Order: sequence, then C-alpha cells, then structure tokens
Amino acid sequence: MMRVALYFIFAVEVWRMACWTCSLVVSHLHLLLRAIFSASGTSFYPRFPTPLVNGNRPVCIITGATSGLGGAAAYALSLEGFYVVLVGRSSRLLAKKMMDIEGRSRDACLKAFEVDLSSFQSIVKFKHSLQQWLSESNMHCSVQLLINNAGILATSHRRTADGCDQMMETNYIGAFCLTNLLLPLLRNSPIPSRIVNVTSFTHRNVFTMQVDKESVAGKCYSTSRHYPCAYIYEYSKLCLLLFSYELHRQLGLMDTSHQVSVNAVDPGAVKTNIMREIPSSLSFVAFTVLKLLGLLQSPEKGVNAILDAALAPPEVSGIYFFGGKGRSIKSSSLSYDTKLAKKLWETSSDLFQELHPASGDTRWL
Repeated sequence: MMRVALYFIFAVEVWRMACWTCSLVVSHLHLLLRAIFSASGTSFYPRFPTPLVNGNRPVCIITGATSGLGGAAAYALSLEGFYVVLVGRSSRLLAKKMMDIEGRSRDACLKAFEVDLSSFQSIVKFKHSLQQWLSESNMHCSVQLLINNAGILATSHRRTADGCDQMMETNYIGAFCLTNLLLPLLRNSPIPSRIVNVTSFTHRNVFTMQVDKESVAGKCYSTSRHYPCAYIYEYSKLCLLLFSYELHRQLGLMDTSHQVSVNAVDPGAVKTNIMREIPSSLSFVAFTVLKLLGLLQSPEKGVNAILDAALAPPEVSGIYFFGGKGRSIKSSSLSYDTKLAKKLWETSSDLFQELHPASGDTRWL
C-alpha cells in the first residue's frame, strides 16, 4: 500500500488533481464576483413544483443512485413527489438504498433497475424494461426528469465490451446514449420535462481538447504507458458540459407541446466514494485540505445544486448551476465553443450509430 501511495505522489496525475482545488476556487470566485457586481448579477432560480401527470406522480430517473449525490438526490426528489427510478450497477446496493429511503419516507414511490452505463447493451435493455414497467403500471408512457449523475474516477484503463475506455463510457458516452434513447419518452411528456447533467469544476482544467472517435471513446489511452486518469476525468466532464449546451441549442424549446429543457450542474466538492481507487492516504489528505478551506460538503448539502437544476422553472434551460440556493455561474470559456460542441455531437452520434445502427440518425433531434 505504501509503495502504491508513493507511486501516486510522484505521478503527474496527482499533481494535476491538486490543481482541481484551484478550479474549485475559481468557481467560487465567479460566484462571489457575480454577487458583488450586481450589474452582471448572480442569477437566482426558484424551485418550481412539478405537477402530476394524468393524476400520477411525475417520473424521475437518476443514474448512479446507489450512493453519494445520486442517493441523496433520490431521497430528496421522492420528498418532492416524484416516482423515483434508481439506476445503478449493483442490485444489492440498489435494494439497500431503497430500504434506506423507504425507512425515512414511507410515502416514497421507488423503482430500481440494474444498469451498467459502460455497456450499451445494458442501456438498451433498460430502455425496454422501463417502457414495459410504465405500461404494466398503467402510467403515462413518458419521463419527466432524467438526471445523468453516474460517474467514476478510474486509475487504470479498462476496455469495455463496446471497445471504449470504461471511464469515458461511464461518464460521458453512456449518458449521451441513454439521453438519446430516452428522449422520445421525455418529449412524450404532457408536462414540461428536463434533462440534468451532473458535471464538475474539474472541466476548467482542460484548455484545449481533441475531438475524434479515438479520444471520445478513450481508445487512444489503451496503448499509453501511463494512464492519464485526471485528464480523462476532466475531459469526460467537459464533454458532458458541451453536450448539455448543444442539446439545449438543438431542442430550442420552440415546440411548447414537447418542451424539454437541459441544464448542467456542478455540485462542487462533495465527500463521496468517487476517489475509492485513489490510495486512502492521499484521498484523506485531499478531503482534509478541502475541509480546512471550507469547500467540502456532505452529499446532503451538495445535492442542493442538483435540486436547483432539476426544479427550476420549465423555461430555464442551458444554465450551469453551482453553489446551491438557485445560483448559477459561467462555466469555462472552452465549454461555450459552439464549433467544438457540434464536432463532439457529430463524433458522439457516429459512435452511437456504430453501437446501435438501427436507431437512425441522431445528429439533429
């Protein structure tokens, strides 16, 4: 264990992770400056209660719902009156989380599906199972809220059955594919629906990015001598952010009868098990520093930003939520590069087509 810790201490990726604190501070400075200079103004968005769907609870899907922010969001949104669909890789942890939520809220309506976001086959199976469940439950065949929260920080390259890097497929490609597959259900909602993508302040560490199939799928890292885990994590979160803005632009919110909004959210630094593959001694130091700086939150507090993004008024879309209390800030300048976003969309759509050739063209929704 000591040898592994020493290896990480002297690895470039650890020092890159150390810069994440600077990116987090930058986000908080954005929040502070916008509050001070009221001319630009910090945007505060109130939470909007979601109405019933034909007399039934609105349906909310949360990926990565077995622990951390996903688990906290599942509990909080069940209190908001949603029928919460928990999505996770472990049936055991899903059952445990459901018992935990039901123990705290007897009125909670929950359903769990075992899904591996790093497997396209698993995602497609989930879509069909979800539709069958909605039909058998006599519920409206639609979804009102999708929260793409699942994410990992892997320290080594692991090739998925789809031939992708596991971290890239879990953090970005899986979310892109799931969103595309569930978009018809979101558009079929009789009330405004929403997609929330959980990203990270770490995206600010990426100043230039390569967008091609090899990079987006993470295949280019399979032959690397050293796995650039910190950079890939940052890259995946920037991809998710670019995707959020491009999807917002494409949906346009022009067809009010099928109104789907898209928001991105950065919960900030939250103490979860995201760093479980990092040596415990190093993750302890990281969490201690963040705590001393007053930047470390519990999942129960960090989830507030996710709730802000999810429950904002229906017309609110294309916003980057951060800091809780309904507040939003600007993400990195690179994240607003429309040419880059369109290129990423095209590349991701090509990957989607390769994985699911019968789906038809997904470039323009």
